[in-house]
Amino acid sequence: MGPLDWAALGGYFVVMLVIGVWSHRRISTVSDYFTGGGRMPWWLSGISHHMSGYSAAVFVAYAAVGYSYGVTIYVWAFLPLAIATGIGSWLFAPRWNRLRLRYQVASPLEYLARRYGIATQQALAWSGTLLKIFDVAAKWTSVAVLLNVFTGIPTTTGILLTGAVTLLYCTAGGLWADALTDLGQFVIQGIAALTMVGAVIGKLGGLSALGTIWHRLPAGHTDPLTGPYTAGFLGAYLIVKLFEYNGGMWNLAQRYMATETPRAARRAAGLSAVLYLIWPAVLLFPSIVAPLVMHQVAHPQQVYALMSEQLLPAGLVGLTLAGMFSHTMAMASSDANAVAAVVTRDILPVVSRRTAGLSAKAGLQAARVCTVVFIAVSMLVAIESDHLGGILGIIVGLVAAVMGPISIPMLLGLLPAFRRSGSRAALASWALGLTAFFVVRYGVTSPSQTLVIVAPLLTSLLSYVTLGLLLPERRETTDELLAALDSDGRPEGQPAGVLGTA
Repeated sequence: MGPLDWAALGGYFVVMLVIGVWSHRRISTVSDYFTGGGRMPWWLSGISHHMSGYSAAVFVAYAAVGYSYGVTIYVWAFLPLAIATGIGSWLFAPRWNRLRLRYQVASPLEYLARRYGIATQQALAWSGTLLKIFDVAAKWTSVAVLLNVFTGIPTTTGILLTGAVTLLYCTAGGLWADALTDLGQFVIQGIAALTMVGAVIGKLGGLSALGTIWHRLPAGHTDPLTGPYTAGFLGAYLIVKLFEYNGGMWNLAQRYMATETPRAARRAAGLSAVLYLIWPAVLLFPSIVAPLVMHQVAHPQQVYALMSEQLLPAGLVGLTLAGMFSHTMAMASSDANAVAAVVTRDILPVVSRRTAGLSAKAGLQAARVCTVVFIAVSMLVAIESDHLGGILGIIVGLVAAVMGPISIPMLLGLLPAFRRSGSRAALASWALGLTAFFVVRYGVTSPSQTLVIVAPLLTSLLSYVTLGLLLPERRETTDELLAALDSDGRPEGQPAGVLGTA
């Protein structure tokens, strides 16, 4: 890192803070803070959805898989995101938007109180918040590893630095700050990634080498699925991401809620799906062909950073590092905003009735306090991440496995086909799915990644569907809710209003 590199990285942080200050002026209500007041353009929502979907783990944990196994990292880790988001553009995105339009919700979990009852809402809210702490902690750790390789800054210092900057801009500007910084980060990261691809291609012999490099890679590196990444793993991962990227990851549901209309939400999801299909291939290309550039790397998680140092000129190294920061800060800030929405709108009013009737000013202050607390706790967990399974261990082993039991009742609860699945089915799905995860993870000797993901997912899904069929719960409020979410035309006799408990 030379002076130009430090200048590029410092300039990036300054721009993020300026966007946060500017966005602060647009925030006057809780709705503005959590859903952008429903005024976000579809293209900005789509880019923000995409940028909030992955972090610097792409350049650390996933780059290590690309270096060690080849193109399978794109096939199992990112192609499912494009497919899942494409399906969700028709199935889920419009329904999230109608929730805000019809019922003025500001949290993805607000509707659960009416759909299932308070008990189910609280179970999903508390467990999902805990899961998000570990998820975001993994992101802080990823970017700290990169900062350590580039600058020598200790990982703990890197976690604190990145978290502090993110805390300042996302606490000040809410969802608008998240979305606008996502846009800026998308541009910066795009320049950095394309520069890196160009440098790698030049190192390998220019454009003419693109037709031959695949034959020069180590054996198995061009196989779509290899090593521990089997067809069963891919199938399970796709189903998990179908739920996760269409609202199970709460911050992504917010992007759909923030658009003006259901049609705009659908277009935002479509744009994000196209980006997931194309852009990860660009990001992963350097790490996949890295064995031809760097023959032996002791720590594969450092391969992208080491290639940047070796191939890029002064100034561009700092820009590349800023591009890596961009994904983590985009995802972490949007997660913080979503968790703050859930805590403020869903958890606090149940824990303390005094918080249920907060004024607009007090509600906004509570939202900002919750954001600060969440980021601070996730940073503390990140500092101890080596004792919790490492970066990829957290992301794949914990988050992907537990996401199913948390998101299945929430996502399927939006669909008319599952109207018979009520509170019993939802709570059983959540509890049995989590139980299956702990049994497999800690009760089975050396379980495969596929089993760790499949067991809780199938248990949760089968429990939800089976109990809905065998012990159906039909409620008038459920029928009204599902009818209101199923089309853009308001059902007869169904007024718009605040979504309350049944």
